Order: sequence, then structure tokens, then C-alpha cells
Amino acid sequence: MCGIVGAVSERDVQGILLEGLRRLEYRGYDSAGMAVLDGKSAVQRAREVGKVASLAAAIEARPLTGYLGIAHTRWATHGVPSQLNAHPHMSGDRLAIVHNGIIENYQELREELRADGYKFTSETDTEVVVHLIEKNYRELGKLYDAVKISVTRLRGAYALAVVHADEPEHMVVCREGSPLVIGVGIGENFIASDQLALLPVTDRFMFLEEGDLADIRKDRIEIHNRDGKPVERAINRFEHAADSADKGEYRHYMLKEIHEQPRVIKATIEGRVTGSHVLEQALGTEAGNLLQDVRHVQIIACGTSYHAGMVARYWIEDLAGIPCSVEVASEFRYRKHVIQKDTLFLCISQSGETADTLAALRQAKKAGFRAALAICNVPGSTLVRESDLVIMTQAGPEIGVASTKAFTTQLTALLIFTLALARKNGLSEEREADIVKALHLVPGQVNDVLALETEIADISMRFMDKNHSLFLGRGSQYPVAMEGALKLKEISYIHAEAYPAGELKHGPLALVDSEMPVVTVAPNNDMAEKLKSNLEEVRARGGELFVFADRAANIKPEDNIHVIQLPEVHEITAPIVYTVPLQLLSYHVAVLKGTDVDQPRNLAKSVTVE
Repeated sequence: MCGIVGAVSERDVQGILLEGLRRLEYRGYDSAGMAVLDGKSAVQRAREVGKVASLAAAIEARPLTGYLGIAHTRWATHGVPSQLNAHPHMSGDRLAIVHNGIIENYQELREELRADGYKFTSETDTEVVVHLIEKNYRELGKLYDAVKISVTRLRGAYALAVVHADEPEHMVVCREGSPLVIGVGIGENFIASDQLALLPVTDRFMFLEEGDLADIRKDRIEIHNRDGKPVERAINRFEHAADSADKGEYRHYMLKEIHEQPRVIKATIEGRVTGSHVLEQALGTEAGNLLQDVRHVQIIACGTSYHAGMVARYWIEDLAGIPCSVEVASEFRYRKHVIQKDTLFLCISQSGETADTLAALRQAKKAGFRAALAICNVPGSTLVRESDLVIMTQAGPEIGVASTKAFTTQLTALLIFTLALARKNGLSEEREADIVKALHLVPGQVNDVLALETEIADISMRFMDKNHSLFLGRGSQYPVAMEGALKLKEISYIHAEAYPAGELKHGPLALVDSEMPVVTVAPNNDMAEKLKSNLEEVRARGGELFVFADRAANIKPEDNIHVIQLPEVHEITAPIVYTVPLQLLSYHVAVLKGTDVDQPRNLAKSVTVE
């Protein structure tokens, strides 16, 4: 997704903006640009397709000197990657904006503005916004007022930063559904879509809330809420090291990455959904055409990503009502296939360089699939470059070999994709709105689970002398159980296997005794009563149960039944939330056993060989 940086200062801001863009490169982008005001002339602008390095080279050849500026990295949603489509966009030679998000009613506004004589040079929705602001500026004479009245016409999700050569002492910014943060300096202030972009210049930040409109000057910041009332937003100090690959206050990278999940899940959601529905265009410029008439989905992945795909199968078949197949990439690439008509090929990979997944993608592109969609965490990776559509997970660097935040952001991205696909297949507006509302609650619910860490650490002591464990789940929680078992075996070296709980009587019950801990995920859904019967089967054979249960599931602690109560969650989003306690359990077991948590034996972070 796109990145924004801005600065108003007593010093030249060109270097600040470039460094901010470099720090946002992890988000994925296809072009970059910058606009700077020096208070004496029209807006100076540079835009380049490709990497920030290309923009830096262009600016080195033709410097943009000034004390107020905005910059942007663009991920194409409307129009192909090109210099004309790159940000900042301008109306005339004095007004410039950068924009993250999607304007859903841009076509309607474009026709209205064309009728007023405005000419369009790009394919973007952003150019509509800049002309609309310019039109209102002509009538009102003040930039702040022009932005304020203009945003009332916009539908969708957006973060905007606006500058005008006639008012070179400030910028106007706002947000609705896309993140924007203000960096507070001394005699200078900054804005960005991610605070990491601004750490070289400040460690103090204000987080704008939905509907906020702010006037940013070098010596003051004024914020009004969506009702037009002046508000103050708290200044927060960034407490971790500037390098996102630093462990900070945490003992291990894995624990740090577990605790980052509320933030990165929120980042994966922002800019892609409104309060009630998914913004289809956020999946790519061709999303509407490529998702139309999809009649089957083939998911390919390995390891943890395979488990994410298995969860997605439940979602796709439930919400979109079309069949979905999930297969391990190393198996898919070595067998003959029967390809159903209008099948979407969906690859999931944290690194985007997984050898088996890439080989499967290349085979699929020759085999006649409708299109290839990638879910990935690394911009610029081979998988991203070779796919037709891409959803970046926004997890940021993940150092621990055992994936945590990459997995939950994969699930988040997959649910967003599923809702976009389901809408094409008759999902009602009411059900979509219900699920989107639940999705917005997930970061807070994950925070609630993280607050249970001490309780989870206590039960982890009961695994110290064990050599084997079973994990159970039903429905979409079965892949969650598989992921939990994988985490335990990866970092604690305890042999762990997962089963659908209903399969116990078909073999696994033979393993159950007092030395076989059984871990179960139990949200309160339509399978809860059947799951309780499965738990009784374990208890009757002397097994020790560790149950992560929704409070409403009414599973009580008893002899040999340890219950950790989780917050009430929507059944669709439950797989994301219920993954987190299993991560914490595995982590604390591994710490107690003294294994190398971040670099477990025999494993690599990115499997780039067959």
C-alpha cells in the first residue's frame, strides 16, 4: 500500500522526505514522487516510476529546495504504474496533494469536474480530489476551508496531505479509513502514514483519529474532529529502537512479533475497507475484472502459509459459495491437474521467494488459470512481480523463523479478498457489513488475548517434561490447531500433531494418556457442543486438556481440564484471534526448554531451494 511523508520546517526538507520514503519501501510501491515549496515560486515536483533510488537520482540532478514538502510512494489502484499516475498530483501549478486509499465515487466527481472545465492527465482517483480542492479554493480563498468542504464529497477511505504555493507556511491533512500520524518536532512538524518513516527526525507522535482534519505549521498543530470541533490528540513517545529489526524490550524476536500483531493486523485492514465494506480496487487495478466470474479458487502454499490457505477455504466456500482447493506447493507442481474453468490461482508466501510456490505459479501461468493472485509480505519479491494481483500483508520484517505476525496478517488479507470475491457472488450488504465490523474489532481482541500471557505462561510449565502433544479443532479452527502444533514442534522440539476433533475416535484416542497433553481451541460456534463431547472422550481416557475457549462456550475448569477464557469473537474472524494464544503457549514452552526460539535447529526463514 502507498506511503506518505510530509514536513514543514525552517530547514530544507528534501532530505527528510527522501529518507522517509526509503523507510516506507517495505510497504510495496511502483512509483515515487515529491513536491516542495520554497515560498517564492510555484510548486516544484519530481516523479519517477520504480524505486525511491530513481527519484533520488532525479532530485540530485535537479534539486527541490524548500521548507515545506510532501512525498509519496504509490501502489497502483487506478491506472498503471507511470509517471503521469504517480503522486503528488497537482491542479494548475500551485496546488499539490498526496493520497492513500480509494475514492469510490471518483467517476461521478470526474464527470462533474470535467463539466466545470478541469482537464485530467492521469487515470487516478487522486486527481479528482486535487481538482475538487482547487475548485473550492477558488471559491473560499483558504486552503483549510477548501479541504474541509471537499472531503464531505468523498466516499471511501483516504489519507490526504495538501499544500498550496499561495500558503507556503503550512499543510492541511486529514484521514478517513487510512492511517496518518503527525510527528512533533521543535520548530518543525511532520506527517507520515507510518511513524517509522519519521524516526530520524522525531520520536514524538500524535495519531489522528477517523475524520480528523489538521493544520500543520512549523510552530503549531491545530486539529478538528469530523464535527468541526477543535480537539487535542495525545503526544506519544516512540519507545522502541528506530530499527524495526531490533528486539527492543523483548527477549526474543518471536515474542516481539507476537506483540506487534494488533498493529500490523490493523495496518493490513486500513485503506482496504470502510466501516461497512471492502474496497475492491485496493486489491489491484484489474481486481474488478479478474474476480468477475471466478468459479473456483486453487490455493497453493507451504508450511504456515498452507494453514492460512486452509482457513481461507472455509471462508471462500461459506461466503462466496464457490469451491476452493488447497494444496501444498511441492505436491501440486509434480502431478497432473484437471483445471476447472475460470479458476483463480492464489499463492501465499511470507517471503515471496519460496521455491516450490514460485515453481507452482509458473506452471499455473502456462496451464490456463484465469489469473494469479499473491498474498505476500515482501514487496519486490519474485512472487509479487510475477502475479496478476497482489495483496501485501503489511506485517513488516519478521525475523523469527517461526512465523507469527506474517500468518495472522495473511489471514486478514485472505478474509478481505474473500469478501471482495463473495460480493461478486451475491454476498448481501448486511452480511458483509457484519463481518467488516467484526474485522475492525480484531486488533483490540488480539490485545485482549496478549493480556493473558502470564496465565498462558503458567500452563506452559506443564509441557516441560512432555515429548508429545495433540491439538484439536473443528471447522475453521482445525487449521488453527495445525498451526499451533507446527509452532510447538518448530521451536520446542516437542512432537505435536493436529486433528479434527471428530477424528479422535478413528485412531488418535489410542495415544491419549496422562503423558499426552491435548490442546483445544473452542470458540462459541455451532460446533461447540460436538467439541465438548470430543473433550469428554479425552478426559475419560485420563488425558490432560488445555482448552482455549470463548467465555460463552461454557467450558468449566475441572480435574485435568485447564481453561483459558478468550474474548467473545465473531465466528468468521475467530481463526485470527485463536491463533495468538497458541503462539504464546509454544513460545513459553520453548523458553522453559531452553531451545533457540528465533533460530530453531534445521530450519530457515525463507525456503528458496526445493
